[in-house]
Amino acid sequence: MDLSKVGNLIYSLRKEKGMTQKEMASIMNISDKTISKWERGLGCPDVSLLPELSALLGVNIEKILLGELDPNEYFGGNMKNLKFYVCPECNNIITSTSTASISCCGRKVDELEPVKADENHTLSLETIEYEWFITTNHPMAKDHYISFVAYVTGDKLLMAKQYPEWPIQLRFQKFGRGKLYTYCTQHGLSYQLI
Repeated sequence: MDLSKVGNLIYSLRKEKGMTQKEMASIMNISDKTISKWERGLGCPDVSLLPELSALLGVNIEKILLGELDPNEYFGGNMKNLKFYVCPECNNIITSTSTASISCCGRKVDELEPVKADENHTLSLETIEYEWFITTNHPMAKDHYISFVAYVTGDKLLMAKQYPEWPIQLRFQKFGRGKLYTYCTQHGLSYQLI
């Protein structure tokens, strides 16, 4: 661990939040000399203070200890670059338009890698007026089901959460070309082009 990098990061984040060393120290119930020591690279925050420091500065503990944030390149938020993440513990669904460092339930969550849908994961689409009526014969048992269906174009995302033992019968407004994603709890993320 490079203490000078850690100190520089704490300094820049404190300034970004518009706090003085004294204000930050008061909030954390420590001395401003301790904050000064960290920022000059002469010491490191005690392990017991890291969660509070992380919350105060709005940065993960890991990033504080690395002393760098590594911002993403600017991609303009194009929805075609949408990435999906699903927490293996609570099944929380998270999306981002660029690579992200995601954690949920205290664990790092990896980006799902979509594969082209096979015949078991291809959804049936029927056009009804200005909508697609979406169905499937995929099992919807408690241990094997489609957790969500998402339709993504360059500027839109439509997503529907699905639950075990519910048949899939969705309506999505038609928006031209895009990708229709399904997340199977046993086989992962798949897509089909529309």
